[in-house]
Amino acid sequence: MTAMTKPAAQAGTFTLGDRTVNRMGYGAMQLAGKGVFGPPRNLDAALAVLREAIELGINHIDTSDFYGPHVTNQLIRQALHPYPDDLVIVTKVGARRPEDGSWVPAMSRQELIDAVHDNLRHLGLDVLEVVNLRMMGGGAGHGPAEESVEEPLTVLAELKEQGLIRHLGLSNVTPAQVAQAQTISEIVCVQNMYNVAHREDDALIDDLARQGIAYVPFFPLGGFSPLQSGTLNAVAARLGTSPNAVALAWLLQRSPNILLIPGTSSVAHLRENVAAASLTLPEDVLAQLEAIGAHEG
Repeated sequence: MTAMTKPAAQAGTFTLGDRTVNRMGYGAMQLAGKGVFGPPRNLDAALAVLREAIELGINHIDTSDFYGPHVTNQLIRQALHPYPDDLVIVTKVGARRPEDGSWVPAMSRQELIDAVHDNLRHLGLDVLEVVNLRMMGGGAGHGPAEESVEEPLTVLAELKEQGLIRHLGLSNVTPAQVAQAQTISEIVCVQNMYNVAHREDDALIDDLARQGIAYVPFFPLGGFSPLQSGTLNAVAARLGTSPNAVALAWLLQRSPNILLIPGTSSVAHLRENVAAASLTLPEDVLAQLEAIGAHEG
């Protein structure tokens, strides 16, 4: 199976920074233990998922050294290093995980510098392709809050100038924060919560698309009400596929700058997610799904 015929490639490609990636990627967060803390329940299974992702044509993996902490980066290195030439690993900084497993902001100059070096070391890289500044907003599990990105992003821009980072992105941010960030450095991607039911970023996605900037939704399959889930189930039954595949396919059809990073610790579930890359939703189905988020935000 050639690179162009692998399943992940069927969703098309997008330019992330100066690298071309398949729009169906993989998020490594779920490879860590419960609560994204500690080692995986099954080391061999975790390594198998990463290797299968490459076999399926995925060349965009999202991770962070605060997953575990250190766990997912170490797994990625163990499973895939030396890395395929076309693999783009995107990481993020801005948080730390104390021994109680909580999520704590880590935005000081030294914390950001240390985080970049930790990611480099645990991934076995000399330079990080993309680093997202993850704003904590209202705290873990909460949406973005209007606060300045200038101080932390300036630190990362300095590390970019030093050659430790090629490109910068943002996570959990507002449109105003994106605009502020662009006065400090080029931004190649924005990673926010978004899915067919939670559409607060519709205008931002369209604006980023006009600029050629990637939008990477997290929780692409989460936060659905019973009624919304019922609609997905009905559509999936009609199309002979899974509700998850429908939700992912909708995102791929929503805008060409959307890159997907659904996470899983199961090879079987990974294959199901990637299968969504070949699913085209008919116009009447798209209209039915649009109604799910019509009253959101």
